Amino acid sequence: MKNIVILISGRGSNMQAIVEAARAEKWPARIAAIISNRADASGLEYAAAAGIPTAVVVSKDYPERSDFDAALRAKIDSYTPDLVVLAGFMRILTAPFVEHYDGRLLNIHPSLLPSFPGLATHQQALSFGVKVHGASVHFVTADLDHGPIVAQAAVPVLQDDTEHVLAERVLAQEHIIYPRAVRWFVEGRLSIENGRVHLADQAQ
Repeated sequence: MKNIVILISGRGSNMQAIVEAARAEKWPARIAAIISNRADASGLEYAAAAGIPTAVVVSKDYPERSDFDAALRAKIDSYTPDLVVLAGFMRILTAPFVEHYDGRLLNIHPSLLPSFPGLATHQQALSFGVKVHGASVHFVTADLDHGPIVAQAAVPVLQDDTEHVLAERVLAQEHIIYPRAVRWFVEGRLSIENGRVHLADQAQ
C-alpha cells in the first residue's frame, strides 16, 4: 500500500480526480494527506469532507523560498510518502526540495511540453496559432516545467477559441491522464532510463 501526498493551492480539481479514481478503481494506495500553501484553498474543504487528512504550510509566512521548502518538506515527510503529486500547486520549488523527491514527484502542466512552459500557456497557444494544444504529466526536475514526460493528451485548437474555452477543454483531459499516470506509478509500472519514462506492461 503506497502513500500519496497531494499538494494544492486552490480548488484542486486534479486532486479530486485522483482521489475519486483511486477509490473507484481500488488502487493499492492511500491518499495520506492533502497539503496546501494557502489556508483558503477550497480543495481543503473537499479533502476534509472526503475524510482525508489536511495540512497547511503558508508560503507567505516564509520570506525565503528555502525556508518554506524546508517546512513543507518536513510536513510532507511526516506522512511517509511514496509519491508526491503537484495538483495546481502554484509555487516554484527549490532544487534541494526537488532532489529530495527525485523519481517520486509528479506534476501536470497545461501544455504539450516542451512547448509553452511557465504561465499563461493557453494564451501562448492562441497567440502562436498552434492547431493542437494539450497537457503533460511529468516527473519534476529542478528545471521548471521540464523533466521526463509520463503522459500527454492533445486537444484541437478551434478558430473561435478563447483562453477560457481552451483551458476547459484541456482541463477535461488533465482529469483523465493525471489519475492514469498516478495509477501507473502506484502499480510500479514507471521507470526512467536516460531521461525517458518507460511504461511496463501491466502483466509484468
